[in-house]
Amino acid sequence: MILQLRLRLSVILISLCFGVAHALSTEAIIQDCNACHGIDGASMAADIPIIGGFSDFYITDVADVYRDRERPCEEVAYPAGSGLSEVNDMCKVFDKLSDKQIQAVAEHYASKPFVSAIQSFDAVKAKSGSIIHKKYCEKCHTENGSAADDDAGILAGQWMQYMETTFNQFDSNQRSMPSKMKRKYNKLSAADKEALIHFYASQN
Repeated sequence: MILQLRLRLSVILISLCFGVAHALSTEAIIQDCNACHGIDGASMAADIPIIGGFSDFYITDVADVYRDRERPCEEVAYPAGSGLSEVNDMCKVFDKLSDKQIQAVAEHYASKPFVSAIQSFDAVKAKSGSIIHKKYCEKCHTENGSAADDDAGILAGQWMQYMETTFNQFDSNQRSMPSKMKRKYNKLSAADKEALIHFYASQN
């Protein structure tokens, strides 16, 4: 009898938690996102991607990828906001949101401009990266990786540290990628990847 009561209480508490999450307004969710990704998605933290200006399709697709655990769900401390220094991860974030809420958030960030990161880069490596990009990446990441309409994220002006982490996740098979991309990516050397990162950093 006591066990049954505990189980019922657990179910009620879980239901309440999810009920609160789904009751959050779009504004409240965006405020929470801004605490990590910066106002309007213009991240000021080198390990957190800039997302303002991404297409709404790409953002909703990323949400599905996290829900399916096809990307590492690494804990990150909030760099700003009321939850400063508290930790969270993207899988937990998207697990709590409905499809409708995710779509609303995606449309919000898609309506904002992409604000390129101001960072140092190696001009020589960037020049080599330009050649590599045109050979291997331009077909899907057009306009030097700056076109949101490609629905492939925006690479031009993205934080180098975040790009390095992404490439490391690709290399260790922690993060999935389309089969066409994987065939081309596997042809790149470590020096090629480094040159690409410097090239995208130079596009600001």
